Amino acid sequence: MQNLSSCLVVLATGGTIAGRAADALDNVGYRSAQLGVDDLLRVLPGGVPLAVEGEQVAQLDSKDMDHATWQQLLRRVAHHLARPQVQGLVITHGTDTLEETAWLLQRVLAPLKPVVLTAAMRPATSLQADGPQNLADALAVAATAGAAGVLVVLAGRVLGAADARKRHSWRLDAFDAGDAGAVAGIEQGRLRRWREWPAGDALGLAHVAADASAWPWVEIVTSHAGAAGTAVDALLAAGVRGLVVAGTGNGTVHHALATALDRAQARGVAVRLVTRCAAGPVVAGPEHRWPVYATLGPAQARVELMLELMAPPT
Repeated sequence: MQNLSSCLVVLATGGTIAGRAADALDNVGYRSAQLGVDDLLRVLPGGVPLAVEGEQVAQLDSKDMDHATWQQLLRRVAHHLARPQVQGLVITHGTDTLEETAWLLQRVLAPLKPVVLTAAMRPATSLQADGPQNLADALAVAATAGAAGVLVVLAGRVLGAADARKRHSWRLDAFDAGDAGAVAGIEQGRLRRWREWPAGDALGLAHVAADASAWPWVEIVTSHAGAAGTAVDALLAAGVRGLVVAGTGNGTVHHALATALDRAQARGVAVRLVTRCAAGPVVAGPEHRWPVYATLGPAQARVELMLELMAPPT
């Protein structure tokens, strides 16, 4: 049973959910990150099950998400998770880099309370504004007894951090979880669960370099017809620490690009392989010459390799 003093915390970071346009029919020519957390909470539908606290952690378009903001968000989430009266957290975020932030939070904190990221595909001024309903749904999930892990809630679906991907550039239901499927659905404010909550071992805040400028430099390169190794050689010369290669199909890589990646690996650069396909894992086999992140998308794999490179030497 929840304590009567239990509360939910909303951490706002900007994004389209906080965006504004001059015309209610304009769903693309808006400015992100215009409304503060109090504005978002003020227009919530009724029926929020617990008291809600709001905190503005950042105010940016999520295409501009950076390591310093991630570091601050990790600290604030960890702070509120440690408060016994906090039942769960909601993070409002832009959709462009939401899946990266979700994976970072899950890997570093693996929370035993729910940490729910939500967003919007339409600005707050739109006739189709989806932010208030998404936020209300996210709060309902965060208030659910027994919920845990980092979750993504949009368009009535609850997705796990490892599986959530932005699949569409404009539709309201822009996110899905591929083969894994949704963890739960939200129907008239009620949650219907189909899978277990996300779980895992937390790396812990101490794993993450306190100075965000010291986080290792990891880039993504993509294999395609006519791919060359020039970009890899330039990144190697500039001091890159890790490379995620988004291969075609089941992780295949153009021979010229593969040769450059081998050169980079021989000089100490960590190379990891994923697929550029929108769905499906890389089924690892002897033909794969670099370690595989089988089920992660390229952007999540970049986060994973960055965290891997932060690990102290054994």
